[in-house]
Amino acid sequence: MDDRLRRALEALAVCWLLGAGELRAHDFTVTQTLAVLRDDGTFQVEMTVDLDALLLGVGSGHDPAELAARVAALSPDELEVRTGRLRSLFERRIRVYFDGEPTRFVVTFPDREEGTLDPAWGEASLGIRARLTGRIPGDAERFSFRASRSFPLVDLRVVLPSSGVVERAPLPAGEESPGYDLDASRDQAAAAEESSAGSGDGVVEVFGRYLGLGFTHIVPLGLDHILFVLALFLLSAKLEPLLIQVTAFTLAHSVTLALSVLGVISLPSTVVEPLIALSIALVAAENLFTQRLHSWRIVVVFVFGLLHGLGFAGVLNELGLPAGALASALIAFNVGVELGQLAVIGVAFLLVALVRQKQWYHERVVIPASVALAAIGLFWFVQRLV
Repeated sequence: MDDRLRRALEALAVCWLLGAGELRAHDFTVTQTLAVLRDDGTFQVEMTVDLDALLLGVGSGHDPAELAARVAALSPDELEVRTGRLRSLFERRIRVYFDGEPTRFVVTFPDREEGTLDPAWGEASLGIRARLTGRIPGDAERFSFRASRSFPLVDLRVVLPSSGVVERAPLPAGEESPGYDLDASRDQAAAAEESSAGSGDGVVEVFGRYLGLGFTHIVPLGLDHILFVLALFLLSAKLEPLLIQVTAFTLAHSVTLALSVLGVISLPSTVVEPLIALSIALVAAENLFTQRLHSWRIVVVFVFGLLHGLGFAGVLNELGLPAGALASALIAFNVGVELGQLAVIGVAFLLVALVRQKQWYHERVVIPASVALAAIGLFWFVQRLV
């Protein structure tokens, strides 16, 4: 066996073993948030987040039962201290605004108190809901909300008092929501939405928001899409093969993104997500054996691009599209995705610009990087099947 191939396979096995400890059971790439503004002058905001991971200071995506066991192993004093810090984190990084001024709120974690924990997690878990409650200032006229960049993009729903009108706003990480009139009637809200969708300012606002959502879905949230683009980048030191691959990938995911959002095609995420992970592994693995762009690879990239488009559509469907500006939002999201991909390629070029033409570039850069990408892709493939 060729020495380079043998070393590559050994490194692949090591990466597999090192990464095999954590299984992802929940997806927290979107922070589902419901704000209810009541007639009695109180408000309640519920956010879906990985509380156990935040409590322990680790990234989300771990097995909930494992996290609950780690929480259970804390002493009562340590648990109390960490829970206090967790409440403080929400107090510092979440803003509930009335008329542009932040309002104080009380933070609770109701899953344990209300008995809504998944039995598999164990009683030590804090669950996945953070509840923020407080009073609306007596003379307040408008409400808005912001979560810091510590939280991923927010899917905000606001229930207005009196009318019960439900407004929805997908927010890129760190962005403040639009302002909502507290006394808006159902007819007024509908008229305002129609007016906004039909005006130039409304379309511009929608385009800007969904452009940001598309970009942040790649950078920094779309790690699987980032790795796939990097696998395409690593095939050859020449620019032409990269442009051909990226064009095929872009055309494919643009088609399925549009068709899926419009309801023409649909596949469950349990099928799409493992196949996206497998696409990373297969494309990266081919980089170990060739430096040329074969015609069949273009076909493979196009097919995998169709899958990635369904992945993009899953997030966009979860966030929703404004009825009055659907085309603008869809185009903006897709443009944002393309800008995110270009940003990834641009950074990759900068990192290897001085060595891309070196004779040892393939052996010392492409092979180790492709092995790592293939290992991660295979691990995610198995992980998402579990």
